[in-house]
Amino acid sequence: MTAHPESLPRRLGAEGLGSLLLAATVVGSGIMAERLSGGNLAVALLANTAATVAVLAVLIALLGPVSGAHFNPAVSIVEALRGRLAWRDAGSYTALQIVGCCAGALIAHVMFELPVWQLSAHVRTGAAQWLAEGVATFGLLLVVLGHRRSEDAPWMVAAWIGAAYWFTASTSFANPAITIARSLTNTFAGIRPADMPAFIGAQFVGALSALAVARALFPIKKATGWVVPRRLL
Repeated sequence: MTAHPESLPRRLGAEGLGSLLLAATVVGSGIMAERLSGGNLAVALLANTAATVAVLAVLIALLGPVSGAHFNPAVSIVEALRGRLAWRDAGSYTALQIVGCCAGALIAHVMFELPVWQLSAHVRTGAAQWLAEGVATFGLLLVVLGHRRSEDAPWMVAAWIGAAYWFTASTSFANPAITIARSLTNTFAGIRPADMPAFIGAQFVGALSALAVARALFPIKKATGWVVPRRLL
């Protein structure tokens, strides 16, 4: 296993901060979009998509050289399965990703003067939604595992998520930490807590399926995360 040049606290800080800003953008832009769209859900989703795509590209480019810019337990666990991240570090990454995403959702509430503590009532369930989450996460992990140049990761990941917002029935959560955070907001981006476990299960099925396919398509080992850090491969 190749050692990461950054210290674990620095990497965890990057994962926590990136996850916080990502969730704050997803939830906050959803709130703003819902307020300004006049009930037009297509316009609201378009605005939510644009903000998410932009912040993903920026955060991956900015924090990738520090931690790999996972911001997603599915990514961290797959990297551990590949032997590119220690399991102990993957557990720490996952914890900080969940805490960061939940904090981001709460900060979005504060910014828009909403009750800080909420539970979503937005129903998202059924086989079509679960399949959509599996497909969205499969595509995301295929991009993560298959991109060849570090400078391609920000736009490729952001572009995939932007497309998946529109072609999947679930609007592409594709991230267990974000899914947990979105259960804590009764706004445009929310998901009912009761629907959360099935979404997360579908996401991990999609992620593991992508790992199997990537092993056949991309046999050359790559560096940890979405962006190749500054180290020898």
